[in-house]
Amino acid sequence: MASSRSIQGVEQTENYYHVRYRDPEAFDEIRTPDWAATVAGSVVSGAEVRTGDEHGNDEWIAQSVLIPVDGVADESEARDAADRVVDKMES
Repeated sequence: MASSRSIQGVEQTENYYHVRYRDPEAFDEIRTPDWAATVAGSVVSGAEVRTGDEHGNDEWIAQSVLIPVDGVADESEARDAADRVVDKMES
């Protein structure tokens, strides 16, 4: 749910801002599905979403969002874009 999610950290690599919402250790499996890339790309071209299957739960939720560095002005804009991506996924 959107109300229970919050950004846990942001790491900038050469190509992406990696905006993390949940610890990857909390998941049995993590994937980057094509359908989620379509949603993410509608917010920032080239963005991707890593979704995970939480331990003991069959629901797949956003673990992190990758925002292309050249698609936003700075980390703050990357955070805003990632929130918009997750909002679209949850609606």
